[in-house]
Amino acid sequence: MTSRPLPKSILIVTGLSGAGKSSALRTLEDLGWEVVDNLPLALLDRLLAAPTPEGHGSDEARPLAIGIDSRTRGFDAKAIVRRIERLKSDHVHVEMLFLDCSDSVLERRYAETRRRHPLAQDRPAADGIARERELMEPLRSGADHLVDSSDLAVNGLQAEVRQRFGGSFESTLTLLSFGFSRGVPRNADLVFDVRFLRNPFWVEALRDSTGQDEAVAAYVRDDSLYEAAVGQIEALLRTVLPRYSEDGKSYVTVAFGCTGGRHRSVCVTEDVGERLRSAGFSPTISHRNLESAQLDAYENRRG
Repeated sequence: MTSRPLPKSILIVTGLSGAGKSSALRTLEDLGWEVVDNLPLALLDRLLAAPTPEGHGSDEARPLAIGIDSRTRGFDAKAIVRRIERLKSDHVHVEMLFLDCSDSVLERRYAETRRRHPLAQDRPAADGIARERELMEPLRSGADHLVDSSDLAVNGLQAEVRQRFGGSFESTLTLLSFGFSRGVPRNADLVFDVRFLRNPFWVEALRDSTGQDEAVAAYVRDDSLYEAAVGQIEALLRTVLPRYSEDGKSYVTVAFGCTGGRHRSVCVTEDVGERLRSAGFSPTISHRNLESAQLDAYENRRG
């Protein structure tokens, strides 16, 4: 068994219970970090020596986030600080993120979720919060990054983590063509109905072709509304897609539908894909019904 290359950086994620550690770790994982939660720091060397997880190759640039809190086996805040200093002395890039929160907000969160504080199983949550704050003080004092989540909702905390550790995050964008005759895709975030464009199905020479064929594409693009409509769709997508990335949405699907999903929607999807690539986006093109047999009950109608 060969050991993995050392990660580009290691981030210790810790803080008060209820302050948002789990949310921060999930956000880091969405950003491409390898995430391990509640790992005793004594096992860090073993973790670094283990093979890289399947599907991630041996990319040494992939950073590692380790979640630690008062529930971690053998928790000792001062020992953790010393272990981090030893790693730094070995030229390992290690930072610590501490998630703090006011006592009153933590008490409210525990009341709302009806969960018991891990350090106050048979006492008021306030007792556990006070005890944990005392235990965690060495970590708070030694943290490189301090985030107070008192006034942050989950999405606000996620945005803060992305801003500090995300670099340039881009949603995975899929442009999908489909036929309304076979149902609207359930996973679509945005749906555009392009049935207003003239339909190549009614041209016998084009009926058995698809929107990927130049003759069909030329026929669809020759519609007097095509350029105005597709241009406005492109402008809208160029405006809103960056916001999805800013909000940390991992996957965005934009769907274009026509009657059968073989002509107009395919042409528009391909065209919008090229326009977005020219604008710096990286869409994946998918045609759900391109190979589907025509449904005469639906497609032998004007529409």
